Amino acid sequence: MRLLLIHTGGTLMMRGGDPTPLEPDVYTRDLVAELPVLRKLAEIETKILYNLDSADFQPHHWVELAKTVHASLDRYDGFVIVHGTDTMAYTASALAFLLSGLDRPVILTGAQKPLADVRTDARTNLVDACHLATTRVPEVGIAFYSELLRGCRATKLDAWGMKAFGSPACPPLAELGLGVNIAPHVLAPRPRSSFDGRLEPHVLAVRTFPGLDPRLLHGALATGVRGMVIEAFGAGNVPRLENSLVPVLEAARAADVPVVIVSQSTRGAVDLTRYHGGVAAARAGAIGGGDMTTEAALTKLMIVLGRAEGASEGRSAAARAAFAASWAGEISV
Repeated sequence: MRLLLIHTGGTLMMRGGDPTPLEPDVYTRDLVAELPVLRKLAEIETKILYNLDSADFQPHHWVELAKTVHASLDRYDGFVIVHGTDTMAYTASALAFLLSGLDRPVILTGAQKPLADVRTDARTNLVDACHLATTRVPEVGIAFYSELLRGCRATKLDAWGMKAFGSPACPPLAELGLGVNIAPHVLAPRPRSSFDGRLEPHVLAVRTFPGLDPRLLHGALATGVRGMVIEAFGAGNVPRLENSLVPVLEAARAADVPVVIVSQSTRGAVDLTRYHGGVAAARAGAIGGGDMTTEAALTKLMIVLGRAEGASEGRSAAARAAFAASWAGEISV
């Protein structure tokens, strides 16, 4: 069993801490040498791709990371990606969509405290991730706090506790206790496809709130935004009386700028038929995002728009078709 461990940065290998800020350390320590128990799991090779605080990750980093994994699929049985927690859910979602055909695990992990700390979750998370990368879970997942979450269903919920991630709309793919329990909803291996790294980064995510001035969103359309994700209330409700967002949605439709509606609630799903605000949004051209996370909706929209460039049906039609289907288990259809 051969694994590729890809280092991209994050708290796990940072230095500093109270009273000085944590920052990426010079990568001088061999993780496998530091945790020799990893050698009992597999033959592990390490690749240093980046050494970034994940707050500095950009879409082009997702593409290079996905391309690195895709180019190495024939040489390794699984992949472990060490990543910062702040944007791990965005990266995991992007990888789930960019690596459209997987027949082996791609596991992201990180830590809330650095590996060098006495009290740290880094050791357990890293061992768990490497163990899970040897199992039959052909998905992009996040290994954290003795769970494996589907990457495009996960979101960061805690910046203090060790259980940093949750997946409110999808049970864990695996749970680790005395053994490893793999859930029945794990996706089956999918036929591998050629790599397509096109994406459109000029998108905007906006959280609806009482008092949101729709002129700000009209301004975004005027400056050339290519797609929007709106975090609406509850089941997809948006203001339709004072400060109505409906004219914004109509203007976006006229400009062929797709707008995807997701919910601010961590549980439940968008249903644009339930309330008048949702009905008005749908009539104005909004696309319901079901129970997708904001991270998944945003990254999927970027990729859809990148691949739709020049398509005859237009961006909005391409987005509507894409969001009606599940690419990697990111939505309950």
